[in-house]
Amino acid sequence: MTIYHFVGIKGSGMSALAQVLHDMKFQVQGSDVEKRFFTQVALEKSGIKILPFQKENIKPGMTIIAGNAFPDTHEEIQEAMKLGLPIVRYHRFLGDFMQSFTSVAITGAHGKTSTTGLLSHVIAGAKPTSFLIGDGTGKGEEGAEYFVFEACEYRRHFLSYFPDYAIMTNIDFDHPDYFANIDDVFSAFQEMAVQVKKGIFAYGDDEQLQKIQAKVPVLFYGFADENDYQAKNLVKTTNGTTFDVFIRNTFYDTFSIPTFGDHSILNALAVIGLCHYEEINVEVVKERLLTFQGVKRRFSEKTVGSQILIDDYAHHPTEIKATIEAARQKYPDREIVAVFQPHTFTRTQAFLDDFANSLRQADKAYLCEIFGSAREKHGKLSIKDLQDKISGSEILSEENTSVLKDYDHSVIIFMGAGDIQKFQDSYEKQLVQ
Repeated sequence: MTIYHFVGIKGSGMSALAQVLHDMKFQVQGSDVEKRFFTQVALEKSGIKILPFQKENIKPGMTIIAGNAFPDTHEEIQEAMKLGLPIVRYHRFLGDFMQSFTSVAITGAHGKTSTTGLLSHVIAGAKPTSFLIGDGTGKGEEGAEYFVFEACEYRRHFLSYFPDYAIMTNIDFDHPDYFANIDDVFSAFQEMAVQVKKGIFAYGDDEQLQKIQAKVPVLFYGFADENDYQAKNLVKTTNGTTFDVFIRNTFYDTFSIPTFGDHSILNALAVIGLCHYEEINVEVVKERLLTFQGVKRRFSEKTVGSQILIDDYAHHPTEIKATIEAARQKYPDREIVAVFQPHTFTRTQAFLDDFANSLRQADKAYLCEIFGSAREKHGKLSIKDLQDKISGSEILSEENTSVLKDYDHSVIIFMGAGDIQKFQDSYEKQLVQ
């Protein structure tokens, strides 16, 4: 039996796929840089071997699954070529793997991870379900009928997939280092839509998604009356949200979710729509929506003293706005402090004004140095350019986080897709001193 060796196993999709294969009793190992990532916790728990990068890891008889971030010149991929081993890129492997199940791809500029987590949790209440989530979580269920997975539009990777269903949460301009503009993003989603085999559930209040054409039914969900699946009569409290669902203007049922903000309602509505279409028992859907615990790094809360600390992956202006809105719903009486680390220079440059507008929704904004990526280490602008656009904002360094102690009884949201956790860790250490 082959050993699947993952080049870049700590990547969020890669670590999730490694867990899926491990659960399905395949032999799995991988390699990566020495730096610690939150994705490796689950790998270690499963007993999956993680090695430092070196060509000696590659042995005859292996199948190499290569992370998208690593070029063919990488020493391990070079060694695998020399030995004539099969080398498959992550997204290609996934494309082949999903053919054995009823597959559901969740894609969109925002909300992919949360919706993938929610759908896999709900469907698993009715049928055996395997899933792969972009927060580094994956599970391979024996005898699985469904495979729910996150499909990323970056570099059009999702065009490797031909799923039975797709949920499209929104189309927004992101990844300015790859996409030219919103029309370029739309064209990628349009190409993806043509590859779907049974049906698409698209957020109908999104003007871009309204233009999607496909060979299969496109069912729309949202708040507007024109949608096939509509959420109405919203009741928002500090414990969550309750709403009625209408299918083509006919009352279907009432649902409650323990989460906050309009984006959470829309994620749930997409899941309700797909489950209705697949004839999954509505009582199971209602019960599972209530027991969903959330996914990693999406509004992950902890109480420390009188403060609530929230860790969130928000790294685009739309996501920052949604996260602050959710915090205001849950904690209407508290001051909201945003601690934001921009992710990539190209994104910061492209959305400078939008970032400023989103961060102004908080009562106070702290900014951390821009986190480059493996592709770009520096850029023309600095964090000072963003600070100049947000009055009263301050720059926070890992060494001076103690200033956050001043915000008694506040909600402090640490946001970003880089290594923002180190600022939260540093602050938590200050609190126990």
